[in-house]
Amino acid sequence: MIETGTVYLVGAGPGDLELLTLKAARLIENADVVVYDRLVSPEILNLVQQGTARIDVGKRPGCHPVPQDSINQILIKLSRSNKSIVRLKGGDPMIFGRGGEEVAALQEAGIKVETVPGITAAQGCAASLNMPLTQRGIADSLLYVTGHSAKDALPNINWKPIGEKHTTAVVYMGLANIAGLVDEMICAGVSPRTPALAIRNGTLPTQTQVFTNVENLCNDVTSLAGEGPVLFVIGEAAGNDQCVNEGLLAGGVDAISSVPR
Repeated sequence: MIETGTVYLVGAGPGDLELLTLKAARLIENADVVVYDRLVSPEILNLVQQGTARIDVGKRPGCHPVPQDSINQILIKLSRSNKSIVRLKGGDPMIFGRGGEEVAALQEAGIKVETVPGITAAQGCAASLNMPLTQRGIADSLLYVTGHSAKDALPNINWKPIGEKHTTAVVYMGLANIAGLVDEMICAGVSPRTPALAIRNGTLPTQTQVFTNVENLCNDVTSLAGEGPVLFVIGEAAGNDQCVNEGLLAGGVDAISSVPR
């Protein structure tokens, strides 16, 4: 049997270096090679030792220069000649990170693989605003959804729990489809006045956010400064002034906060 190295699927968290787990930092610093995604922050990449190979396989909206099948094959090939391969992913590798596909491909090839969880964007963004995603009497269930499916089409999401209240929905990668997502929410019975939050570059010094509601979300999200990923939070928790820094309330353009942290 051919001896192979170990591939570590490591969550880099939402961007802030100090939110990286100790185990993730140790593996990054001791890796033989690091295969990383676009959303891994430069500060975290600086932990990679000088002389360690870095391979960028990041995807951008509408631009996937390294297809997923090719990434799988890169990891398999690297394991034949390296002891420790870190596959570094933004957030958590198993939450909209396609980590499951990579684990399956590696295991099928007989490669040892270990997953190291990271703080997912929903947790990091909410914490940066002191906003609980669940709150007694306000939200007792939590729904993570993707904002697009294959070929950037609208995903098939059941929005009814949001319309029935007591549920917080967090939408990942939904900026390009936000108009269609809002239409589907309202058609499913979600009130247009339901509080909503859009946050760009959560946990980073360049973080900006807008507190609004479902009805105004499409217009208000355009006020966010800079570039980078946008996360959406839909539900009563996003408009609870006891849970949000600076007493920001949902309810339209007058409630916008888009000042960098």
